[in-house]
Order: sequence, then structure tokens, then C-alpha cells
Amino acid sequence: MNSANELVGAQLTQVEETLLNIPEMHPSNLRNAVKTIVASGGKRLRPQISLLVAGMFGKQDLRAAIDVASAVEMLHTATLVHDDLIDGSLVRRGAATLNAAWTPAATVLTGDFLFAFAAGLASRANSVRVMSIFSETLGVIVGGELRQQFTNWARRRTREDYTERIYAKTASMFVLAATAAGVVAEASEAQITSLNQYARNLGLAFQIMDDVLDFTGEQATVGKPVGSDLRRGLITLPTIFYIEANPDDPLLPCALEGNCSGETYAQLVKRIRESTAIKIAIAEAGTLANEAKRHLANFPDSPYRDALGAIADFTVARTT
Repeated sequence: MNSANELVGAQLTQVEETLLNIPEMHPSNLRNAVKTIVASGGKRLRPQISLLVAGMFGKQDLRAAIDVASAVEMLHTATLVHDDLIDGSLVRRGAATLNAAWTPAATVLTGDFLFAFAAGLASRANSVRVMSIFSETLGVIVGGELRQQFTNWARRRTREDYTERIYAKTASMFVLAATAAGVVAEASEAQITSLNQYARNLGLAFQIMDDVLDFTGEQATVGKPVGSDLRRGLITLPTIFYIEANPDDPLLPCALEGNCSGETYAQLVKRIRESTAIKIAIAEAGTLANEAKRHLANFPDSPYRDALGAIADFTVARTT
């Protein structure tokens, strides 16, 4: 089986060059800080998905596909800048976040600048529909963050609220990556619907595994303290499953209200980490990944389709 890098490695290099070609910013050291954040990279799954989708239609070298892949990754980077500020995070992937060194105002404005840069990249595809998908996705992301700020604790512990949150936070950008690439590659409406469902299920599975790793990973590899989401008042799927199995745990009330002591959080994180909630959450991610692959069956067999399926398998198997 060909890996994504073997199939679209040359195009990913062009994406990297595009991402680092950041317009002039003042002061210049702010531009350097942004370039460091962009260069820190991560897995680049979203641009991989865009380029592999285009590759299924024989158009992985299409400039518009490369622009879409770049726009999606820059949008992702912009959301991370704002997320780190909202969450008060000083470290991401082992490196200092922008708000660790700059004022909140400078951090917000830098994130806004990157949103604008991402939109400019998307506009290069010369497609009104791509821009419509892009703007809709941005609205979903921001709307999800706003809803999270004002959602009461009782609702935060429900699976429905959790699914809405992780779709807005993560899966919506996977959908953007796949469907916008489908548009520029001239996919049919039925194919775009299949791409939407593939990416939606993949994105949900990806975020569930992120939330599992928040409990099971090690700080050195995950890049943040174990159980950091729960400590910040975020109720994720492992915690929801733990609540369902252990509704009378005396440590839960303060956690659900976001006001536990550090020691109480540490005890609760340990209990969740050692519970069956972790296995159940991983199984849920696996079901979603398999559902994502099922929608790929609507495309002809090709190395690009196989690589998209392999991304779904990787999503559940990953440890970072």
C-alpha cells in the first residue's frame, strides 16, 4: 500500500512552502514567531486529505487543490492560536505558544491575521463554492466555541453536546478539506456527499482519540499535562462514559462544575484512566473510523482511496 507521503509528498512540499510564505507583519519578530508555529507542523492530516481526494480524480497536481490544502491547514493553525489563548495554554507540541510571549490583544489579532491569510489562500481556487464551504466552516468553528462558553454543566455531560462540540472543533475542518478538494477536482454531487460523510466520521474519530490520549498519553509525547481537558472544565467522551458507569463517584460533582482542587483532579484523572471508559471510547472511535471507510467504497479502487482508508486506521491506532 502506498503511503500518503509517497503519493502526494511533492504536493505537500508545495503546501509547506505556501504556508511559510507569510506576508510581512510588524513587528518582524511577530512574523518569525508565527512562522515557527506554522513550521511546527503536526501531522498535516488535513492537507493530506485534500490532496489525496484530488488524487482520486487524477488532479493531485492541480494548483487549486494545493491552494485548498494550504488554506485548510492555515485555518487550522489560526484556530490553534485562538484556542491556546482561550485555554490559557503556554505550551503546544513542546513549544511555547504565541500567547506565552505576547499580550492577549496581539495574540487575538495575529489569529485574525492568519484567518484572513487562510481565506486568501482559499480564494485562489477561484471557486465561489469553495469560499462558501470555507466561510461556513469558519462560522461553525466560531459558533462551537461560543456555544461551549455558554453551555451549562448539565448539558456539557451529554453525548449530544459532546458530538456537537467536536464536530465544530475538529470534524468540520476535515469536511472542509475533503469536500473543497472534491469541488475543485470536479467530483459529482453524490461523490461530494460521500466525501462529506467520510470526513465527518473521520474527524469525530480523530477528536475522540485526542480526548482518549489526554488521559492515557504521557506529557512528553502528547505535549500537555495528562488530564488537562478535565482540569480546564472540558467534559470529553471518556469522562462521559465514566460518569455513566460511576454516577455516585464523590469526586465528580466538583469536576462537573470545574472547581476541584489539583489533588482531586489528579485522583479523578487516574480513576478515568484506569476505567473501562477508555476502552469504550476507543471502540467508539473505531466504529466511526470504519464508517468513514465505508463511504470510500463509493469511489473506484486506487492507491489514493487506499491511503484515505489508511488515515482512518491510523487515527484509531495513533499514540500521539
